[in-house]
Amino acid sequence: MKKKYLAFLFALEIANFAQAQLVTKVTDPVDYANPLMGTDSKPSLSTGNTYPAIGRPWGMNFWTAQTGRNGDGWQYVYASDKIRGFKQTHQPSPWMNDYGVFSIMPITGNSNNFDQEKRASWFSHKAEIVKPYYYSVYLADHDVTTELTATERASMFRFTFPKTDSAFIVVDAFDKASYIKVIPSENKIIGYSTQYARGPLPKNFKNYFVIQFDHSFTTTGTWSNQDLYRGQNEITDKHVGAIVGFPSLKRGEKVIAKVASSFISAEQAELNLKELGNDNFEQVVAKGKASWNKTLGAIDVSGGTIDQVRTFYSCLYRAVFFPNKLYEINAKGDIVHWSPYNGEILPGYMFGGTGFWDTFRALYPFLNLVYPSVNKEMQEGLANDYKEGGFLPEWSSPGFADIMVGNNSASVVAEAYIKGLRGYDIETLWKAVTHGANNEGPMGAVGRKGVKYYNSLGYVPYNVGINENAARTLEYAYDDYAIYRLGKALGKPESEIGIYAKRAMNYKNLFDK
Repeated sequence: MKKKYLAFLFALEIANFAQAQLVTKVTDPVDYANPLMGTDSKPSLSTGNTYPAIGRPWGMNFWTAQTGRNGDGWQYVYASDKIRGFKQTHQPSPWMNDYGVFSIMPITGNSNNFDQEKRASWFSHKAEIVKPYYYSVYLADHDVTTELTATERASMFRFTFPKTDSAFIVVDAFDKASYIKVIPSENKIIGYSTQYARGPLPKNFKNYFVIQFDHSFTTTGTWSNQDLYRGQNEITDKHVGAIVGFPSLKRGEKVIAKVASSFISAEQAELNLKELGNDNFEQVVAKGKASWNKTLGAIDVSGGTIDQVRTFYSCLYRAVFFPNKLYEINAKGDIVHWSPYNGEILPGYMFGGTGFWDTFRALYPFLNLVYPSVNKEMQEGLANDYKEGGFLPEWSSPGFADIMVGNNSASVVAEAYIKGLRGYDIETLWKAVTHGANNEGPMGAVGRKGVKYYNSLGYVPYNVGINENAARTLEYAYDDYAIYRLGKALGKPESEIGIYAKRAMNYKNLFDK
């Protein structure tokens, strides 16, 4: 990957500039990224709305410490002082919330303390280490240090317990129907979660997971809602989980848990677990750091203060999470995915977790310039979206989500091709953008709501029961311009694309004459 170079030009007061410590050379850019930046937030005061996402760039799964209750979009808030679990997350924003989630939590003492209120532990940021590739925190109520690191589809936990004969791990598969099974002979827990916030999704949506421990179990049980079933190792209900106990542990003894998940099947989750290979915890951490350094190192910065460089790489860290991978590698080495549109297992790339209304202006142009090979995969994924769903998504989480306005998938497709990306099915994407421009979709945020008014009158009227009519008109006009530019680049005849050049001027119809 050819590096991009960016020089900071800051207008600073001469005195402050002279006193500031400037960064002249960045060797480990990931060490400047702060995953806690933007976490001091809440619904009434949106000052970032982020959570500390631990994973790999564009990974299928991320992990975060969970301070909020199950289902709370503000899943980690800096001002909180208790952790309820360590949650696998796919959440692009608190407003969109999450899907395919489950959590893991170590506890000591009473095994009855399995629900999210009783198992929660006090923690301090003074005993918390947060890197894009590594997380560690001391859980004071349980006297346990939890560490985690991750690959794209798997992760590894390391729990350091005190001297105790009451050490447990609680697994929470969340609500909306879940399943869990403890397999003592294999030191393993498997299950699935069906929880999601935005839809609709096909009825067979499941996030299958597998958790492999390096210690045997002395006690096992499952739970449903508030009821614990000791010795019962399999359960299906609205909201289920499991709890396993370990033999007496010495102080400082470590328990390792290897975790993976899949949208395809339990067998594929087991296959995804092999991403960890034979690596120990430190090796997974080192490979995670190297992966982040390679990705963030695509841009060299110099001439800024330490705080400015930290801000830059913290923002870049956020920019390379979404859209995240929904595809997996099967036993034959083929790229496959579960389709959030028709529920089938199909070949090829798939990405999700992004809204084009939010990202077409800056994120995708940035990806084209800095990470074109990754955006090429994303364009292939968009072609699959259209073939499987009949339209391009405007917000995917992981499939069609009925939120935001506009038809800005057209801009995302046009931008990539005009910037020089090649080697993917652009003809299918041409059909996708023209189809979306001339049809209403299965929901208001897909295709063009009010298209019959827009195409005939040149605008969406205010009095036809369609909200954001002026915004839709402006967005559609810009998207028509993008379609026209793409058509020109593809050599399409003027007789086919001229209508989009004409409609691109529809923004003028919002002004009084």
